[in-house]
Amino acid sequence: MGYLNSVLSQSTSQNKVDDAPVSGGGLSQNGKFSYGYASAPGKRSSMEDFYETRIDGVDGEIVGLFGVFDGHGGARAAEYVKKNLFNNLIRHPKFISDTRSAIGMFFMFHHNHCIIFYKILFLFTLFCCLGSFPADAYSHTDSEFLKSENNQNRDAGSTASTAILVGDRLLVANVGDSRAVICRAGNAIAASRDHKPDQTDERQRIEDAGGFVMWAGTWRVGGVLAVSRAFGDRLLKQYVVADPEIQEQKVDDTLEFLILASDGLWDVVTNEEAVSMTKPIQEPEEAAKRLMQEAYQRGSADNITIVVVRFLTDQDKPSNSNSI
Repeated sequence: MGYLNSVLSQSTSQNKVDDAPVSGGGLSQNGKFSYGYASAPGKRSSMEDFYETRIDGVDGEIVGLFGVFDGHGGARAAEYVKKNLFNNLIRHPKFISDTRSAIGMFFMFHHNHCIIFYKILFLFTLFCCLGSFPADAYSHTDSEFLKSENNQNRDAGSTASTAILVGDRLLVANVGDSRAVICRAGNAIAASRDHKPDQTDERQRIEDAGGFVMWAGTWRVGGVLAVSRAFGDRLLKQYVVADPEIQEQKVDDTLEFLILASDGLWDVVTNEEAVSMTKPIQEPEEAAKRLMQEAYQRGSADNITIVVVRFLTDQDKPSNSNSI
């Protein structure tokens, strides 16, 4: 499998950041989409954001995999998820035939059934670990990261806003409060939901599992964590799950582009503003840089990482992008 793996080269030290902003991009071999990314520490003294832009060949299909991973409690979780999540996903035997189940299934259930649900989930995880059948890629990545954390004294976690492009299907799988937004027929449409502890269903799920949500500058799980879903966070794992919510979009002539970004952008720029700024910029790398600069100028206090994917028609295929 040949692929382009665009890597953010950075130190995991949380004491000092020397990294200048980085950006890049490319064009898919089949000419159906181009992409660009931009990432910078912003006003933070540490860098906990990672990203992935990857195009691969799986079972004769050209697939695109894009992700933004916003770490907390250090960079360990975000770096691990960036390095392993998509590898686990494309190795899943159902990746092409049933992409949703390969990513992970999100179950809606009444809170009275919560105890039964978690017993079933425990048995499912146990069988997966014993090799009876393959775990979905997102839960497998989470459990493997948690195993690797046994000798760590400090808890670490990460969001994951990911987009998987298979044929004419775009699947957005989200864990946490990084966000995906699409532009369809000129309109900004949220393709993911931010997972915050004060959302009614998230709060109910946390409380049913024995946890609590309280105000501590913002709403936090156990008074500690400001997101209700994440990879890692070993000490809060009973309440802070890594179950992705999945939205599927059809890639057609009305789908113009996708923006994935950490909350360093979304804290200061609305969905509609981001789409409006991106529309006139044909090159995704330039669009990502423009959004990053705007977030910084508006006073974003966080790391800022953005991936833009533009879906191409014959007339707007760029002639000067790097082909893969």
